[in-house]
Amino acid sequence: MAEQDDVLQLIEDAGADPEAPGGRKWKIAVIDDDQAVHEGTRFALSDYSLNGQTLEILSAYSAAEGRALMRAHPDVAAVLLDVIMETDAAGLDLVEYIRNELHNETVRIILRTGQPGQAPERRVIVEYDINDYKAKTELTADKLFTSLTAALRSYQQLERMVQTRRGLEIIIDAASTLYDFKSMQRLAEGVLTQIASLLNVDCAGILVLRDGGDLSGHFSVLAGSGCYSRFTGSSGDRTLDADLRAMVEAAFKRRKHEFVDQRSVLYVRTGSGREVVVLLQAERQLSETDRSLVEIFGSRLSIAFDNVILYQQLQQANTQLEDRVAQRTRALMQANRRLSAQWLRLQRANGFKNEILGTVAHDLKNPLGVILGRTEMLTELIATGASRDGITSQIEHIRDATKRLTSMVDHLISDAMADAFDITIRREAVDIAALVGEVVDANQPLAVNKQQSIAVSAVPNLITACDADRIREAIDNLISNAIKYSPIGGKISVMVSREANKTVIRVADQGAGLSPEDIGRLFGRFQRLSAKPTAGESSTGLGLSIVKRIIDMHGGEISADSVGPGQGSTFTITLPTEA
Repeated sequence: MAEQDDVLQLIEDAGADPEAPGGRKWKIAVIDDDQAVHEGTRFALSDYSLNGQTLEILSAYSAAEGRALMRAHPDVAAVLLDVIMETDAAGLDLVEYIRNELHNETVRIILRTGQPGQAPERRVIVEYDINDYKAKTELTADKLFTSLTAALRSYQQLERMVQTRRGLEIIIDAASTLYDFKSMQRLAEGVLTQIASLLNVDCAGILVLRDGGDLSGHFSVLAGSGCYSRFTGSSGDRTLDADLRAMVEAAFKRRKHEFVDQRSVLYVRTGSGREVVVLLQAERQLSETDRSLVEIFGSRLSIAFDNVILYQQLQQANTQLEDRVAQRTRALMQANRRLSAQWLRLQRANGFKNEILGTVAHDLKNPLGVILGRTEMLTELIATGASRDGITSQIEHIRDATKRLTSMVDHLISDAMADAFDITIRREAVDIAALVGEVVDANQPLAVNKQQSIAVSAVPNLITACDADRIREAIDNLISNAIKYSPIGGKISVMVSREANKTVIRVADQGAGLSPEDIGRLFGRFQRLSAKPTAGESSTGLGLSIVKRIIDMHGGEISADSVGPGQGSTFTITLPTEA
């Protein structure tokens, strides 16, 4: 009766297996050297379905073929394996090969034997990694259905565990990788790459970011893959396709994950208030395990995005700090330069003070001695009742000495003004010819006293940008020096012209001239030259140094020429016409 119940032995069918509807199928391997077993198994399982998946039955007729089949199809879910084929232990050897050499621990193996006594059940179950052991005589269609269903459910659970373990390993590896990214762009690209690796499928996707405080709802596409790569770096509300934009906006409103058919949408809100939506289009519908792994992966993204945001904020703070440090450093350097310049000016002022004191001690001593001596003589003359002429003569000597002192003090004051640290030049349009005429007119009385003549030759309306008061002072110094050092009855010429877009002022005299040594130290302070004033006038040695300072401040030049002693001298001032 048992043999009559054995459908596999009694039914023969040479017809083809009906095709299952589209979708995934369970792969089943039948490894047996009996053709009837293959045909009976196919017939008995022809209408088998589990979880909406039908069967794909693969056949091998020997242990050697079974080895090749298992190498080519590592995703076989269950094996119906005969024990005795080429040898009495061919099936058991194949079990050892599958488990130990192929390291396939998930495939479920059901041993079927026609001679149970030759391979005792208890020993086989204990010594070999199989899942069921049935005699062919007892494996009816119903029992085959039951055993196969149990094996497939076991395989499904193991496969989920393997996928979960693999997914968790990928998530752990991805976490360390994603946390290393320092820019939003790289992080977004890494997220899409890691999700595709996690699901082990090729998928197209985009990752968009929106600032939680953006009331306008604008978002940016940070990365795209597959057919969505063209949207990378764009502003999503302007360039995304209408349906794609609608899905992204719906995800921001929904604020939770969604898995529909082959499309998956992840929603992530970071601790800093920003929102991230990842939209994936896979080539297959995700399993429950896939979805669980994707949700776990998505929960880690918040930390990764906040990490990048914090890093960018830190970089920005560092940049601002470096800028502030650089600004403070520049300010300190400028302050140091100002202090150094002030220190140099103080040193120079101190040296100038010493020069003035030395000059005052030397130059002012003689006039003061004259005044003191003449005063004593005047006292004696008054006491002895001297004549009026004698008293008047002494008073004149005192007056002359006083004038010399007054002149020296005026020059010292002018030089001090020229050396003032905060002095500025106020440039304005000045008619140099008119200015020179005014200075000559002011000096005419001095020239008349020495029977001298001053000839002026000037181009009219010669406009120059300069400080009128300062230039007047410089020209006055040169003309008064010409009068002072020219002989009685001498001639002085003043010429004003335009040369090479510059204003040139020349003052020539017929005085004692200059020696080469005089020209070398002509414009220094308190310099005593070889020439002497022709009428006993006093000189402090400051006038020409003041002139040079004024001309230098205008960006001009001053020079002196002399053919030699007794040949007179010519002083030339050159000024830029325009500031």
